[in-house]
This record gives sequence, structure tokens and C-alpha cells, in this order.
Amino acid sequence: MRGELLDMDEVTLELTEEELEEIDDLAFHDHRGNREAAIRELLDEWLKSREE
Repeated sequence: MRGELLDMDEVTLELTEEELEEIDDLAFHDHRGNREAAIRELLDEWLKSREE
């Protein structure tokens, strides 16, 4: 299954307003307003937590 995830070009997420606000806060504070970078950071953290 892990290999299958790496072959994906695109994923779709449904986020609540609260989750979007948290992403925007992270983007503003840590990524100079870059929402995509904030999402990549959160996704990376989530993937690493699944490995443990």
C-alpha cells in the first residue's frame, strides 16, 4: 500500500474552516504565507507519525 501512495499525482482533501485557519496560521508564521508549503509540512508530519 505504501508504494501505491507514492505513485499518486493528486489527492483531494475536505477541510473544515477551523482546519483551514490552522493551516493559514502555520503558513503565515512558518512559510511566509505559503499555504501549499504548510500543507506539505503537515502531510509530512502525518506520514512520519504513521511510520512509528
